[in-house]
Amino acid sequence: MIRFENVSVTYDGMPEPSVRGVDFEVLEGELVLLAGPSGVGKSTVLGAVSGLVPHFTGGTLHGRVTVAGRDTRTHKPRELADVVGTVGQDPLSHFVTDVVEDELAYGMESLGLPPDVMRRRVEETLDLLGLAGLRDRPISTLSGGQQQRVAIGSVLTPHPRVLVLDEPTSALDPAAAEEVLAVLQRLVHDLGTTVLMAEHRLERVIQYADQVALLPGPGEPPLLGTPAEVMAVSPVFPPVVALGRLAGWSPLPLTVRDARRRAAGLRERLADAARPPREPARETAEDAAPAPFGRRLFKRTETDASTPAPVAEVRSLAVRRDRIQALRHIDLTVAPGETVALMGRNGAGKSTLLGALVGLVEPSAGSVRTGDAVPHRTRPRDLVRRVGLVPQEPRDLLYADTVGAECAAADRDAEAEAGTCRALLSELLPGVADDTHPRDLSEGQRLALALAVVLTARPPLLLLDEPTRGLDYAAKARLVAVLRGLAAEGHAIVLATHDVELAAELAHRVVLLAEGEVIADGPAAEVVVASPSFAPQVAKVLAPQQWLTVSQVRAALS
Repeated sequence: MIRFENVSVTYDGMPEPSVRGVDFEVLEGELVLLAGPSGVGKSTVLGAVSGLVPHFTGGTLHGRVTVAGRDTRTHKPRELADVVGTVGQDPLSHFVTDVVEDELAYGMESLGLPPDVMRRRVEETLDLLGLAGLRDRPISTLSGGQQQRVAIGSVLTPHPRVLVLDEPTSALDPAAAEEVLAVLQRLVHDLGTTVLMAEHRLERVIQYADQVALLPGPGEPPLLGTPAEVMAVSPVFPPVVALGRLAGWSPLPLTVRDARRRAAGLRERLADAARPPREPARETAEDAAPAPFGRRLFKRTETDASTPAPVAEVRSLAVRRDRIQALRHIDLTVAPGETVALMGRNGAGKSTLLGALVGLVEPSAGSVRTGDAVPHRTRPRDLVRRVGLVPQEPRDLLYADTVGAECAAADRDAEAEAGTCRALLSELLPGVADDTHPRDLSEGQRLALALAVVLTARPPLLLLDEPTRGLDYAAKARLVAVLRGLAAEGHAIVLATHDVELAAELAHRVVLLAEGEVIADGPAAEVVVASPSFAPQVAKVLAPQQWLTVSQVRAALS
């Protein structure tokens, strides 16, 4: 169905190809997972299937890509639209209409399908993706995860023979991700749909793949094999595979079920080890190892550490947005040096709560304070020294034409010494030139730039909304190290995330939201282990013992 024949792609102005030697076939009715570290060209490979590369992106494509017998060099994306459905990393860039139901119908209208067929398929898709309650909602009022499901639904309704998906579960909560992947399974097994998917969260998708195409490094040819074969040599792998490697299991497990069947001996060894910590260690500024940055950004004195004032206080907060009760009866206190993970289904109110803390959302009732400020009543130039937000889309913070200009603007806005932002970025992201345009950065690189911009003002409270979207495991590990260093220096961190592995690795507390209300608030180990949806893979494998991460297990065994 999809055939790559010795394909390489070189973008204009680049000395080397982004991908080269891509030579494999995806059979009809197969689900093939495209894996590899960030920046190895996965999105380029996907774009070559839909014709976006090179017709839309520019550059030169050598070799040949055929889809259902059509050569993508001679067929533009619109000439492949009846065969290929594509969802990119940024669903907002794909939306054509304003309302959910209209968006689901648009692709079929473009193909001229009869109205009765369109109506039936819209209803089927609303049910398949759990969107029936959102059919009349403006797309702009949906959460990021809800928008992701609408984007997927909009390419399902025309019934394409090939689906190309770039990070399809990155913005979805665990339950919604399982629903979407179950739909893809039905399409593959029941209808013979061919799926080529790139995804960094391998723990969610590896068990569904028939084949894995691994791009090991920039410009290196892909390795194609079964999931077990590829995971044995892959530089990127999910926690359950990391646990299998640590325990010496062969073949490596790909699912929690496989791992639990082999874990009896490991659980016995761990039972004799020290019990896992109830929460990640919280060092004082004096005890902390050198932070990831060259200098302290925020340091507590001994008196501060003994009686710290809260960095943020939320009392009886309610927020109503566009006739939707987004938050109700929220009480939350965040202390210096504390890392809090906000978790819950898409649309539960996580981003709204972050918006209230940074002054973007005005309370309908109750109160919000960050330090001595009421966020929505404080001038932005004063608020940046108290609280900073890195949004779901880091590009929303980036408006200059170069990285250097972005850093200079951050210094001016924060009234910081010239070069402050650039120094932070150099330690977060070495090797990025000042004249690079932010749009030419990868998702992970844009996140690092946005984080440096926000940290230039040294806010005591740092907010992050879905910070691991688009990050591979290595980039996520670097982010964890940075955030741990900031917490050790006294920064409070509140992050809204669907990434259960990130919460397990980083959070002292987990606050679980549902329908705009707090339904659980406690130590990370207690909250996530008690939730089948939000428990990390290691916790599921080793339950009832409360181990959360591979690093905890490794430390105990050593």
